[in-house]
Amino acid sequence: MSDRNDRLSVLKTYKLFVGGTFPRSESGRVYEVTDAKGKWLANAPLASRKDARDAVVAARKAFGGWSGATAYNRGQILYRVAEMLEGRRDQFVREVADAEGLSKSKAGLQVDAAIDRWVWYAGWSDKTAQIAGSANPVAGPYFNLSSPEPTGVVALLAPQDSSFLGLVSVIAPAIVTGNTTVVVAAERAPLPALSLAEVLATSDLPGGVVNVLSGRTAEIAAPLAAHQDVNAIDLAGADAELATELEKAAAENLKRVLRPQPVDWPTDPGTGRLLAFLETKTVWHPMGA
Repeated sequence: MSDRNDRLSVLKTYKLFVGGTFPRSESGRVYEVTDAKGKWLANAPLASRKDARDAVVAARKAFGGWSGATAYNRGQILYRVAEMLEGRRDQFVREVADAEGLSKSKAGLQVDAAIDRWVWYAGWSDKTAQIAGSANPVAGPYFNLSSPEPTGVVALLAPQDSSFLGLVSVIAPAIVTGNTTVVVAAERAPLPALSLAEVLATSDLPGGVVNVLSGRTAEIAAPLAAHQDVNAIDLAGADAELATELEKAAAENLKRVLRPQPVDWPTDPGTGRLLAFLETKTVWHPMGA
């Protein structure tokens, strides 16, 4: 019997995540992903404009069901994702350590913080309306009630400086309120995002709620910013020059735009991103006699 150390290792093939499935890029392109020291880690798919458009179609298709689910149900689904992340903690620690040049202990702190943050946002699912909604005083015999509703399809440019904690910090607040998303993974460190997609695919999250693309941020973001069926865009992963270009393109259909700003990802995130992609619906109702 041969020694186990003689066997060939099985190299992992990373793929995009669109509509709950794992397609290769329609372009057939890949690019090399290296660690902080330049050592080759894997080939990641290099998504194209067509992949971006396909992801938007998948996100739009999923929006009705996800936004129509009860807040309690969305919270339970997000909590299930956190359970699965906890079960694959060691894998994410390795990937974050490679991506960010951290020791295993420091990478472990980042992963633990990301899982905790996912749970934190899951807990907001049925509480957002309490801080974003209101009963408004009006002159007349009417009830006047304002309540938050999801914006729609949101494009998220994942932070370039925080491959997992930052990633979770932009995805979780967008989907917990009922939006569906197209996520552009960090260009130089996409592997944690692509591995997160594998967790989402085997959780209870409906296909299309989160779609993950890897590749050149500017190349993928341009068609998303200009897409008429994208309702909002988070520019966390764009530099100042790219952000300005994307904001101009987003103005074409009056997208909500969250501009990039310095963020210390480990600190308390507050509710800013949670409320960034919500619309307010106000209903007037007569009180009766």
